[in-house]
Amino acid sequence: MGLIASLPGRGGQKKDLQLTFGLPAEDITANGTFFPPEWYPQSGVQLTWPHAQTDWAYMLDEVTACFTEIAAAISQRERVLIVAPDTDSVKRCLEGKVHMENLRFFPCGTNDTWARDHGAISLVGMESLQLLDFCFNGWGMKFAANLDNQITRQLHEGGCLHGKYVSHLDYVLEGGSIETDGKGTLLTTSACLLSHNRNDTLSRKEVEKKLCAMLHIERILWLDHGYLAGDDTDSHIDTLARICPDDTIAYVACRDKKDEHFTALKKMEEQLQSFRTKEGKPYRLLPLPMPEPIYADGERLPATYANFLVINGALLYPTYAQPEQDGMAAEVLAQAFPGREIIGIDCRALIKQHGSLHCVTMQYPKNILR
Repeated sequence: MGLIASLPGRGGQKKDLQLTFGLPAEDITANGTFFPPEWYPQSGVQLTWPHAQTDWAYMLDEVTACFTEIAAAISQRERVLIVAPDTDSVKRCLEGKVHMENLRFFPCGTNDTWARDHGAISLVGMESLQLLDFCFNGWGMKFAANLDNQITRQLHEGGCLHGKYVSHLDYVLEGGSIETDGKGTLLTTSACLLSHNRNDTLSRKEVEKKLCAMLHIERILWLDHGYLAGDDTDSHIDTLARICPDDTIAYVACRDKKDEHFTALKKMEEQLQSFRTKEGKPYRLLPLPMPEPIYADGERLPATYANFLVINGALLYPTYAQPEQDGMAAEVLAQAFPGREIIGIDCRALIKQHGSLHCVTMQYPKNILR
């Protein structure tokens, strides 16, 4: 990741569009195939490991330490699937530092490490599991992704992932760009899904129709405002606002009027306040703090507490060596996910390549990761 992307408002629209598709909401988890939320029981999490042929080469030891900390936290609770060209070297690196019995290794060529965006998007149902393989084009052809775009198919063919492989390689979609409550609602940003460097031949209505059909969802909530300086993704939703249990949304809030993000994030907050659940009720909104600005080579980096990962029994969230802000974020996330252990992972290394914790992980629901 490497370019700065800013999010223009699209006519200032505040639109909560509901589309009906498939089963009634109350039956979607009981009888049909559905797109589960991140807190659905998991079989494991994928990490695509950094190596010397990636953009991490200049800081490989630093980022490897961060990945090791993530793997250690996850492996205490569930499996970790590690994808790398040289898995033997990764094994040697992790010996004695993680629960090795919970690690699965798959040798595979990779361009980079952003598993959230090249990993399979999973659907679950009473009788089937589906692995949706969408096209990953390096966030709108900004970066090479030819190897990463083949990983999901190879994982399935290699027997690592159980379920029906479904190719959607004719459509560009990254996992970091979508959030679901598991009840038929999708949350996303118009800047990303309607960008001209992804699926530019499709209108908003056409995108809605395709997503409802492919993801088995009923309606889409579009955020038309909000961005992070230093973000390459054209405003992925997982950097800005996250769906949590019980009709809750945790989102990045900026209270400093001098901060460049203030106006855009204030408009985003107002739009979130206008959203309604399928029952017509307002969402419970939990504002996350903005980290103090972090810079590298004069460029502001996209540090955000929204880029957390939910795993079985716990929640991993990025920290930035800012005790006050890190602590405030932990308190908010504990409200959003009561009963889960809240675990901080120092992600200052990850933001140097313009991503964070959620970006480098992809969870798989139960019964998928062998």
